[in-house]
Amino acid sequence: MDDVTDSGSAPLPASDRPDVAARLRDALLAASFTADGLLDLLGAPAYAALARSETVPALRATRGDTPLETLVRLLLLQQPVPHARVADVLPVEEALEAGWLARVGGDEVAATVDVRPYGGPEGEDWFIVSDLGCAVGGAGGIGRRNEEVVLGVGGASTTLAGITVRTPVASALDLGTGSGIQALHASRHATRVTATDVNPRALHITALTLALSGAPAADLREGSLFDPVRDDETFDLIVSNPPFVISPGARLTYRDGGMGGDDLCRSLVQQAGERLREGGFAQFLANWQHVAGEDWQDRLRSWVPRGCDAWIVQREVQDVTQYAELWLRDAGDHRGDPAEYQARYDAWLDEFEARKVRAVGFGWITLRRTGAQEPSVTVEEWPHPVEQPLGETIRAHFDRLDYLREHDDAALLEGRFRLTAEVVQEQVGLPGAEDPEHVVLRQHRGMRRATKVDTVGAGFAGVCDGTLSAGRILDAIAQLVGEDPVRLRDRTPAQIRLLVEQGFLEPAG
Repeated sequence: MDDVTDSGSAPLPASDRPDVAARLRDALLAASFTADGLLDLLGAPAYAALARSETVPALRATRGDTPLETLVRLLLLQQPVPHARVADVLPVEEALEAGWLARVGGDEVAATVDVRPYGGPEGEDWFIVSDLGCAVGGAGGIGRRNEEVVLGVGGASTTLAGITVRTPVASALDLGTGSGIQALHASRHATRVTATDVNPRALHITALTLALSGAPAADLREGSLFDPVRDDETFDLIVSNPPFVISPGARLTYRDGGMGGDDLCRSLVQQAGERLREGGFAQFLANWQHVAGEDWQDRLRSWVPRGCDAWIVQREVQDVTQYAELWLRDAGDHRGDPAEYQARYDAWLDEFEARKVRAVGFGWITLRRTGAQEPSVTVEEWPHPVEQPLGETIRAHFDRLDYLREHDDAALLEGRFRLTAEVVQEQVGLPGAEDPEHVVLRQHRGMRRATKVDTVGAGFAGVCDGTLSAGRILDAIAQLVGEDPVRLRDRTPAQIRLLVEQGFLEPAG
């Protein structure tokens, strides 16, 4: 791909010079310009301040002349650095020729893109390339910007990377790749990675991210949604952090979908089913409208394509004023003309009022292609803390769905189960009471769920170690509590199914 120069955007480094990218990578690693090295140099407070768009602590921590301090000021904090100093650390002439650096002032050089160290899941040292001013503080760090700008790593990017199922696959699709972080993750476990974006500048930057991170090149395609994908093309994994913001118009390419309301997210989900191979996963971040007189869960169920299981989790809800203010600040509008800010705020509220939108939800959508006659669709609200990465938890959720589909109540009672790791039992009641008011099982891993169970459920879960069948355990409990074992076998499978579905119990084989 040749250099890209969009109107109002700075030229980008050449993406067809892997030799230069490799030498730059070697120099960055030699200077410990890594995620760990950055944290060691800056310290936790200054490192955390970068996420808040505050650079002063990092600038104070990099006033020396070590190679690492030089690189942090040059590539991350966007400060001009004397040519001679950079020449001691980087192959400066090659970097200038390939467009990674540019001469400024008399004898100084400056970076043409942001480069942020990023630690991979297995300790890999990766580098995320983004447009100038986009590596620090995400969207909020650069104020008003060109609409084609390509952002670096943000909370949404890392959330999606953490929830993605990471099993080895033949093909993966990163739809709306941006700076290429999802394609970079997919390159670890997918034989072939395809990355698409409506913004050609994003595809160019993705190529730079992959090259500088030492990852294989991806198949880069320009276009919206699934337009760049051939009609006969399917994938084992589809991931997307799409431009999901529900806004009046499409002012900023990286976040505004350009369709009315939540239609972009709906279209993305509905079209994904036919692009998945059997057993394949599609995973998205999304926003959805809460419309007056409509159940938001029913709205999302209507999005799920035929032939797919779905697990949809709402993580957050904002009323329309909170939502508008969040994204107006994201665009830096609060720093500009107050009258223009008010006009844009009014336009946002007018849009929501016309659509009878009362709030906007944010969360995760996971689809899995299935041959089951009756696919399972779970839509739930879970705003509580979870343990990332969640990819294995999500994969196991769908494995348990398969198990429950294949086992009727009689087969369930013949099955053996184990209590999953780090589940604890809590008894809740008044101090000194002979019996608890209720018993709670609580997970300390994965989704970190908690669920109430009765004494039979608590006793059953406590005994499950994979050695006895569920039926034999219930027979023993019936004898202990003096209950008819037949009646206990009849009424307990529903509770066992819930404990399996929510991940408190797992089949033992």
